[in-house]
Amino acid sequence: MTQPLWTPTPAQTSKTLIHQFGKQASALVQRDITDYDALWDWSVADKSAFWSLLWDFTGVIGQKGSVVLENEVDIKNAKFFPQSQLNYAQNLLHKTGTTDALVFCAETGDRMAWSWDHLHATVSSMQQALRANGVVAGDRIAGFVPNSPYAVAAMLAATSIGAVWSSCSPDFGFNGVNDRFGQIEPKFLFTADHYYYNGKKHDCLDVASALADNMPSVQNLIVFPYLDAPVDTSNVGAKAISWDAFTTDHAPTTLTFEPMPFDAPLFIMFSSGTTGLPKCIVHSVGGTLLQHLKEHQLQADVQPNDRLFYFTTCGWMMWNWLVTGLASGATLILFDGSPFFPDGNRLADIAQAEDVTQFGTSAKYIDACAKADIKPNAKHALKHLRTILSTGSPLAPDSFDYIYRDWKTDVCLSSIAGGTDICGCFTGGSPISPVYRGQCQKRHLAMDVQVYDDEGNIQTDGPGELVCQGPHPSQPVGFWNDPTGQRYHDAYFAKFENIWHHGDFVEITPEGGAIFFGRSDAVLNPGGVRIGTAEIYRQVERVDAVLEALVIGQNWDHDVRVVLFVRLRDGVTLDDALIKQIKTTVRQNATPRHVPAKIIAVADIPRTKSGKITELAVRDVVHGRAVKNTDAMANPQALDLFKDLDELAH
Repeated sequence: MTQPLWTPTPAQTSKTLIHQFGKQASALVQRDITDYDALWDWSVADKSAFWSLLWDFTGVIGQKGSVVLENEVDIKNAKFFPQSQLNYAQNLLHKTGTTDALVFCAETGDRMAWSWDHLHATVSSMQQALRANGVVAGDRIAGFVPNSPYAVAAMLAATSIGAVWSSCSPDFGFNGVNDRFGQIEPKFLFTADHYYYNGKKHDCLDVASALADNMPSVQNLIVFPYLDAPVDTSNVGAKAISWDAFTTDHAPTTLTFEPMPFDAPLFIMFSSGTTGLPKCIVHSVGGTLLQHLKEHQLQADVQPNDRLFYFTTCGWMMWNWLVTGLASGATLILFDGSPFFPDGNRLADIAQAEDVTQFGTSAKYIDACAKADIKPNAKHALKHLRTILSTGSPLAPDSFDYIYRDWKTDVCLSSIAGGTDICGCFTGGSPISPVYRGQCQKRHLAMDVQVYDDEGNIQTDGPGELVCQGPHPSQPVGFWNDPTGQRYHDAYFAKFENIWHHGDFVEITPEGGAIFFGRSDAVLNPGGVRIGTAEIYRQVERVDAVLEALVIGQNWDHDVRVVLFVRLRDGVTLDDALIKQIKTTVRQNATPRHVPAKIIAVADIPRTKSGKITELAVRDVVHGRAVKNTDAMANPQALDLFKDLDELAH
């Protein structure tokens, strides 16, 4: 029997929101379903009862209506709360007072805190200014923005009116942003005057001004300060105006909120865009709010006055996930910059100083900290920290060991998985369940996640395709500029009829958790055997000399051979001894079929802006195919390292 790394005590369990929710659900069904697995079984069997109870339990502000779920059997076209009216921003701004709503920790070391009252006032002035300039429900408002309180306020002002918010981080180049915002025609564009990364100041205004000039729909480029210094827009362009100048005639007053249908558009988010123009994924007001309330309160135990941190940019869905934490009455701790400046303890320093209760980051960050031998518990007690969340890629088993050894022993480590497609999670945390090495703890409540084989049969042993067999409210409304819905259908419903197909290669464990093996479109097929790329990464990351790796399948001799690219520590050479060590580690801990046929050292690994390695782009380069939209990548120049390699010609 697998031994857990952490198990909540009865005292810890009794304090959780999910335990309270489970007691209410138990009273509803007149039997005890406070155990997580029993609660999950009920939640997928009676989705209407679950989501109705969640609405009431979380105190959603709005008109609920009498119908919870319409047309449940047609997953793609099912409707949640079709009679409801609500406003996303109103649910995030229900709290007032002088306690902190937002705390901004800048890379420069500056700290800026906004109280709930200050946030209300700032949103009120911007709301009035946007309305005075013709913004109405359904208009798009875009942000080319760092993770700043002003970005949160701009989003809240837009969505309070019923407008649709979309954002990119300022490290995107002109083409990457234009490929996204150009499709949705925003009426206003927000930006900061500058931002910082890795100790360097970067100007935002040249790119932002060019974007505004290139999009006829943009009336004004609204510029806010990185901190609180005055903004000079005199040399930026005719459309540019400072935040203060734009709102100067609008003194703060009581906020008003536009009631919206449950399925009204709220956020437009974008696919990575490395295989064509990014898909514009439209998420709804009610679906986003309810899914995030569930994930925050039940899956991550975010309680009123908790202090929620997630290391993210505004170009990643985790920013949207983070800001909804306001709806649970939490204080958001925002960070913008490099997590390794001035050193690798930076985020742990923030967690300690700000009494963070839920700390979120990427699996890649945790791995990088482990490789850099960062030991936060040597300097930090982190006594308020109850939950560590990780996503972006599968969290390797060794990373679980590292967290419990070098961060904190008494913490719920939740590897969460879902994506931009649902602006939420299919699997992830459970504060009342054990943590097992290498596993996402549980399938999330009311998400009927199963594993299918290629024929569409439920697979109970071994990995297969992650699917969701029932409707969930955070399914996208659709794709922007997809009038027939064909692109939306092809993305999620083409493989299995009336079943959401997510594109992850995954296995459900005997403990009720999930192990992810990578994207199914990147699965390797040597000799016809399906191998998830994460299975190889888990073993290669054990090798101390390897900082990071990327694996692909290369078409070779009427078959596929496994090719592993490695980025090594400074001063390390990929010699025969290291190649043997890597192969032996993979063979001993996986199978002979996992052993790479070729291992090649490279100076860099190409990534998307959100930090995900681009296996498919590298596979295209190796096979001589063009890679589209390299502007979506953080380091597109790295692709050149994989062109015409002699080692792959024999």
